Amino acid sequence: MEPLNRFISTITEGNLWIYILSLGLEREIQDKEVSGLIFDKFGFLPNDLLIKTVLFRLRSQGYIKNEKYKGEKAFITTDKGKEELRKMKKHSEELLQKL
Repeated sequence: MEPLNRFISTITEGNLWIYILSLGLEREIQDKEVSGLIFDKFGFLPNDLLIKTVLFRLRSQGYIKNEKYKGEKAFITTDKGKEELRKMKKHSEELLQKL
């Protein structure tokens, strides 16, 4: 695998939690919407099983909380999740400065 392709893979599906947390910052997101929203906003289409796994882990660790939206299972990012995103952004900015 070419270095650029490997890099893209690791920062997309390899770090799916970043994209899921960012989707839930402003409103409730139905679980079934996640794949399409990620494609529309970030330009890649993650595996459905991977999405379910990441949603489960984020819920169980308190980074997102369960919601209902239009009668469907949904989530919203918690303060704990927002803090993780903030730390990731800060770390990414520092890393880019070093590169």
